[in-house]
Amino acid sequence: MANTRKQLLDLLKLPENSECADCGEPDPEWVSCTLGVFICLQCSGIHRSPSIGKVKSVQLDNWEDDTVQFLKEHGNKKAKEKYEAFVPPFYYRPRARDCMVLKEQWIKAKYEREEFTSDEESPYTTGHKEGNLWKKGRDRKQFLERRFVFSGREKVLKYYINNHADPKGTIPIQSLNATFQAEKIGHAHGLEITYIKDEQTRNLFVYHDEGQEIVTWFNVLRAARFTYLKGAFPAVPEEELIPRITRNYSKAGYMEKTGPRQREAFRKRWFNLDSEERKLLYYKKPLDAFPQGGIFLGSKEQGYRVLEGLPEGTKGNKRDAVIIIKTPDREFKLTCENTTDQKEWLKALTQVISRPTTAQDMDEEKRFRKTHHK
Repeated sequence: MANTRKQLLDLLKLPENSECADCGEPDPEWVSCTLGVFICLQCSGIHRSPSIGKVKSVQLDNWEDDTVQFLKEHGNKKAKEKYEAFVPPFYYRPRARDCMVLKEQWIKAKYEREEFTSDEESPYTTGHKEGNLWKKGRDRKQFLERRFVFSGREKVLKYYINNHADPKGTIPIQSLNATFQAEKIGHAHGLEITYIKDEQTRNLFVYHDEGQEIVTWFNVLRAARFTYLKGAFPAVPEEELIPRITRNYSKAGYMEKTGPRQREAFRKRWFNLDSEERKLLYYKKPLDAFPQGGIFLGSKEQGYRVLEGLPEGTKGNKRDAVIIIKTPDREFKLTCENTTDQKEWLKALTQVISRPTTAQDMDEEKRFRKTHHK
């Protein structure tokens, strides 16, 4: 028995088994005995089903020689070679910090539906999808069922009220972003769709009760975005386009902000930091359709700075959790909810301004300044 456990722990020390086979969480302590892979606690809960297989704890369960031998013959590397052989470049591979529905559908797509074991046409690239999603009303709290239609030929996502012939909204793939926001939306399958409307950022909040359906929508939109980016930037390598298909917020949450004259009282606002697009947008409430304003974050070489501290005599609370963002033409003074939050914001903001700007960033800055700086 002791020798069997030693062999098991030796397998866990192999580089290919040092991370969860599904989300990359370091030091996995669970095993799928059916597939022969090492997985984390959260992913083990998804694996523990009749359709996927049996799981055991490395530390808590007893191990038989034949089970350990099965792990030797399989392992994370061989599973990846088989079940991830043909994952499309646009398909979102969830990481440890991603929401449960993404991990759940990734695991089911790999092992239950075996979507990536052959090079057959992907169900996400047919160029058309339609179906109903629950959408939050722009000025109302409740979610209403709406029909959504994606057209690859037109490169747009449209949504309709009931059976109306004309769409209520048209979202161009060119400016679309989608990110799961379960906690903010209040639903485990909540998806935030962002796009540019009349030179301003517009947010939609949707969900579907079926996890597979909402993740399918997400990857259909990612496939469309990837096609657009390849056509718009043919000289850019594929690996550089993939991070721009869709973007998760680097940091989001409440801070307090003063007005442009720096004499107004601080007011609580919800902030979203989109690092890839170098945007810090703020809203009166988290589920507002439009931001109240925003800050474009250039680079240090352009004179942008992120600092701690608040000058004496400035109105506001939380004097020990303050951030100052200096742009070439203005200072923005923000207060965080606590010093831990302040450090996280400082780190995230500093990472953005430490990155050199591109020609595309400069074009975006000109457009952004017209509509968002307030």
